[in-house]
Amino acid sequence: MDETLLRSLIPGVLGILVRRGADFAAAEDAVQDALVEALRVWPADPPRDPKGWLVTAAWRKFLDASRADAARRRREDLVDDQPAPGPVSGVDDTLRLYFLCAHPSLTPSSAVALTLRAVGGLTTRQIADAYLVPEATMAQRISRAKRTVGAVRFDQPGDVGTVLRVLYLVFNEGYSGDVDLAAEAIRLTRQLAAAVDHPEVAGLLALMLLHHARRDARTGADGSLVPLAEQDRGRWDTEMIGSGVAILQAALARDRLGEFQAQAAIAALHADARTVAETDWVQIVEWYDELAKLTDSPVVLLNRAVAVGEADGARAGLAELGRLDAALPRYAAVAAYLHERDGDLDTAARLYAEAAHKATTIAERDHLTRQAARLNNR
Repeated sequence: MDETLLRSLIPGVLGILVRRGADFAAAEDAVQDALVEALRVWPADPPRDPKGWLVTAAWRKFLDASRADAARRRREDLVDDQPAPGPVSGVDDTLRLYFLCAHPSLTPSSAVALTLRAVGGLTTRQIADAYLVPEATMAQRISRAKRTVGAVRFDQPGDVGTVLRVLYLVFNEGYSGDVDLAAEAIRLTRQLAAAVDHPEVAGLLALMLLHHARRDARTGADGSLVPLAEQDRGRWDTEMIGSGVAILQAALARDRLGEFQAQAAIAALHADARTVAETDWVQIVEWYDELAKLTDSPVVLLNRAVAVGEADGARAGLAELGRLDAALPRYAAVAAYLHERDGDLDTAARLYAEAAHKATTIAERDHLTRQAARLNNR
């Protein structure tokens, strides 16, 4: 049984049911029931047309549920117009599902969960394991999201930017349990890139590939965090880097710069440097300037301060940092790094300890604690 094939067919099957008139929640339940049936039947009797088989099975599941539902009368027209089994339409509904799952009425966490379920084809248990929450909690979250978007009509084109932000959230969740969310986000973004011609979709895909290429070097054998400057660059995936750079170059050539393309350009410059010393920090600062114009994000300005500190010296970086709000996440960590570069080790040690106290992950907290201890024990 090819589970990868099954998962790749889910968006198209779900989209067909919704286009035929099924509400999203009922259609999604019917598709899940059809998948269970496929897992039971296909090993012994594989279909010639897997997608057509799933569409027929899911539509029957939907109709069975409709007949048993109190709302049967409102759906009689759907029952009367049941399509005959046979080849399914070649219309790709994947993009429609992306926009549906990223609807602005949903919270970011609900949008991510619904995308992984409806477009990614993951089970509720897999999603719950990835987010380290009980399966019942995730089931409730997905059910609420399905009810929210159940009556949404697609009269106008959706917002690609919203879809991309949801996919980026998925990517940044990383991995846990038996689901690698970073790899899953890359798969879904490739799928989106095949469905819509947009330079920012390509920019996000390039950004994901460039970051993912460094994944194996980000942690030590003991699971400790390894900063970019200390990573073994021989462990970076050069083939994935080359693919990301090629996708980025094609996107930039269209001269419609967006925030994900700018972020990818910064990641590409890091990936292009064979050693830390060869990093083109001046050009990175220029890209941060472009990114700041596009996003007006204080986090971007925080990262820019680090780049300025590398390009023009720690004092220049601290001057840029001084213009920002000290309450920003990672402000203390950046200040600690720049003060250490400037030779003020006592202040750097204090700030590393402060940053460790504010860290949101165990790996980051342990790393910052070690930096503080290193300076205090010098």
